[in-house]
Amino acid sequence: MTLTRKQFGLGMAVAGLGAGATAKQAAAQAQGGAQQPTNLPTTPSGAHQATYFFKNSAFEFVFLTSLGRAYHQGGNVGKILYLIRQIEDGNFESAYQALIAAGHEARAIAEDSASGGHVESARQAYLWAQNFYDSATYFADGSGDPARITTAWQLMDDCWLKSLALFDPPIEQVSIPYQGIALRGFYFRGKSANEKRPLLILVNGSDGAALDMWMTGAAGAVARGYDCLTFDGPGQGYALWKQGLSFRPDWEHVITPVVDFALSRAGVDPKRIAIQGISQGGYWVPRALAFEKRIAAAIADPGVVDVSASWTASLPPPMLELLKAGRKDEFDGYMAKMLDPATKNSLVFRMRPYGVTSYYEAFKATMDYNLTDVIGKIECPMLITAPANEAFWPGQSGRLHDLLTCPKTLVPFSASDGADLHCEPAGYGLRDLRVFNWLDKTLA
Repeated sequence: MTLTRKQFGLGMAVAGLGAGATAKQAAAQAQGGAQQPTNLPTTPSGAHQATYFFKNSAFEFVFLTSLGRAYHQGGNVGKILYLIRQIEDGNFESAYQALIAAGHEARAIAEDSASGGHVESARQAYLWAQNFYDSATYFADGSGDPARITTAWQLMDDCWLKSLALFDPPIEQVSIPYQGIALRGFYFRGKSANEKRPLLILVNGSDGAALDMWMTGAAGAVARGYDCLTFDGPGQGYALWKQGLSFRPDWEHVITPVVDFALSRAGVDPKRIAIQGISQGGYWVPRALAFEKRIAAAIADPGVVDVSASWTASLPPPMLELLKAGRKDEFDGYMAKMLDPATKNSLVFRMRPYGVTSYYEAFKATMDYNLTDVIGKIECPMLITAPANEAFWPGQSGRLHDLLTCPKTLVPFSASDGADLHCEPAGYGLRDLRVFNWLDKTLA
């Protein structure tokens, strides 16, 4: 098979992989022209989405998320808007530097507040710092120094750990036994005087931080009387950076020990254990539910039937043929030769938690993350969010809903709600309202 640079570039552009080349760029490359810096779509459907601040959809999504966190006191809106004006669209170096500097500034505010005994001020400022450091991790690979991602993650994690004691009640760090080691987790005590309380287990996505578990679940849950338990599973956060654990598709082997641990807690009502997965957690949670039957209700935000769809959608037909035929050397060779630097950086970020460096092995690995053969085993009620303009797994929330035979509810979020896009980054308040109204009723 012979694949020209023009054919490959145009195929990637049509599919819209990561920060892949636009058709105009691919044509220029095919004609021998120099690659010009452009504002590129960096999610599979990013080229088709309206934007508020940046044409580059990765920049847009990260900063919408940063703004959305202000709903739960995780961001100073004025500072975020100021940073947006300072950052050059599509310039990863400028974004990384600005966000790291803002994180340092917020951390200094937190430390000064803490030393003066201003507990709530310190708690909020530590959340601001985490917001900025977490945002910086998304720009590290494209900044020219991928090692910066561990620096930003460690700064963020340090601020998270320092903030735990400042919550009311304090967040408890816990260790969850898992295959001879322990997964790091956090337990959030709900604002309820009841001896037994409902528990919501929070499952993160492929690149989320502990901060995301507070913002997209725990904050809303504890205010409504739920306890919450979250953890870094294989390939996530602490498990990735400190323990060297990689993703696994059979997430029931992760969730069953988590449920065992939850049931050891005195305050947990064993009949009211629920679970939520965000982003790629929208695959992991349904997968676990097919085997773990002690869970009474579940939320997938969004629903994900086939994780590989967000990867293989990026490939032109000849590359798909190589992948399906198992022609690893040829596949890797074309990827290394044909991809532009921005796309390679995006793929490095996405491949890292799978524990592989080969393009072929990464794409092939994602094909094991598919619910088709187990979806009929799910029994507990499920809520599936369906945000408009879902970029990574468009249409899969509806597909999951249609395939489920258990009690099920599909909840749309629209642009007019201010809650569209992947995991509703600018609509945490409305998301909490709809999710917990359903959960309250389901667990009643």
